[in-house]
Amino acid sequence: MARIDSIRLRWLRGELGRPWATDVTGNHVIVVDVMLDDGTAGTGFSWTPHVGASAVHVFLRDELVPRALGRSADPESLWVALWEEVHEAGGGGITSIALAGIDIALWDARARSAGRPLADEIGLHRDEVAAYGSGINLHYSTDELIAQSRRFVEAGNRAVKIKVGRPSLDDDAARVAAVREAIGPDVALRVDANQRWRLEQAIIAAHALAEYDIDWLEEPLRADDSLGHRELARHSPIPLAVGENLHTVHRFAELIASGTVGVAQPNVVRVGGITPFLQIARIAADAGVRLAPHLLPELSVPLALAVPAVESVEAVEGASLAELDVLAADSPVSIGAGVARSTAPAGLGLTFRPATDRDPREGLA
Repeated sequence: MARIDSIRLRWLRGELGRPWATDVTGNHVIVVDVMLDDGTAGTGFSWTPHVGASAVHVFLRDELVPRALGRSADPESLWVALWEEVHEAGGGGITSIALAGIDIALWDARARSAGRPLADEIGLHRDEVAAYGSGINLHYSTDELIAQSRRFVEAGNRAVKIKVGRPSLDDDAARVAAVREAIGPDVALRVDANQRWRLEQAIIAAHALAEYDIDWLEEPLRADDSLGHRELARHSPIPLAVGENLHTVHRFAELIASGTVGVAQPNVVRVGGITPFLQIARIAADAGVRLAPHLLPELSVPLALAVPAVESVEAVEGASLAELDVLAADSPVSIGAGVARSTAPAGLGLTFRPATDRDPREGLA
């Protein structure tokens, strides 16, 4: 097995075409380029939309890179070894987000070395997967929300997700009703509260929104409120979707075993990379839980092609790596007519642009 010869980091900032909030105008991508002693290269990345990019960069630079150099490039064994060495700094969060950059780069190197796309390296299951339209749209007017939802349907998506959690439940219900009318009865409608409710609010909201035939209710409570989610699952007429802010295999295993999870939504970067993502996918499949990766289609799509349990991938308007303008070449995934495919010839097929003056200076080396 080849060993890791060098690792280079660069910190890129991608601008959102339309801010997600007044203080969320871009996403941060910390590119991790690895070179192995047999000459194989691999590229991965860590990602955070708003908070913690500098901490992730420093954790990679000061803690993970020195520990990874000279070690086996096998991503699965190295992930376990590194996590065991650094998890006292936190089992998830900054730790797992930083670990993801190295893990993804090593999976990319492994697939490149074999001369095949990542999905083939893991084990190709299908050539395409369903995609659903999604937007960061709680601040949109109702007319803008309806227009966006119609765009998703006109593009061929058979499922649409919108945000809920405005100060008034009546307002939420009116917006959901308007979208349901706009997209018709045959398109799945999913709603995402982004952790905005308390348990009592969530129970009331779930019953109020259920009449609009909601496919799933996403992140109704704080992600770390396991007891609250268990209680809500007992009362909600809508399946609960959780996972974009769970950071370890152990949290997913706990919530899935408790019967809380209707849909598991691991974010491949936040959980620590491809290695733990595949473990989570197996746990979900064994429990008969639906699996829908969160964001990052450039990673979610090739993984979905290899993981039978994945039912759909999220296509957030304006949020792909290509739309963030952090790539130097075409995106290695294509999404259209409601399906997603990978076009990468080998590995992940990602080529990131060089750092520029608009990027954080401390990330350039």
